[in-house]
Amino acid sequence: MSRGFYIGRFQPYHNGHQSVLERIARSADEIVIGVGSAQLSHTVENPFTAGERVLMLTRSLENLECPFYVIPIEDIQRNALWVAHVRSMTPPFDTVYSSNPLVMQLFAEAGMEVQSPDMYERLTHSGTAIRQRMLDGEPWEYLVPPAVVDVIREIHGVERLQRIAGSD
Repeated sequence: MSRGFYIGRFQPYHNGHQSVLERIARSADEIVIGVGSAQLSHTVENPFTAGERVLMLTRSLENLECPFYVIPIEDIQRNALWVAHVRSMTPPFDTVYSSNPLVMQLFAEAGMEVQSPDMYERLTHSGTAIRQRMLDGEPWEYLVPPAVVDVIREIHGVERLQRIAGSD
């Protein structure tokens, strides 16, 4: 049995994440998905709560052909201890999938197998670009799975982002 680990902030979860997870599902028996920086919300960089991001993921992955677990993981601000923290919060896993240089380095130093999946249209499919489109009132819905559009509308996420980005 192989279990992969994939972590992201998912602010918001988008089609690039979906593409990577669908590819991981073809090679892993199960996937552990870490919702990173779980303690952060209501900022321009991190507008959505961990629970909202879990909802985005679980609804978007309903038809994934692989069992998955979505685990919120808070930051501990100590990189040397971070891998042990992640492993204490998740089911055991064999392979880490990430293109984040720090994540790759920390898990490699811990002796874990790390694979860097090709990213899907990275320039347009990034949380930063999607949040900017939301702030500018530009179309963003086509960059995320339909379930994410539903969650963001349900929680009035665009309005929240625009309010917190404003100045007094």
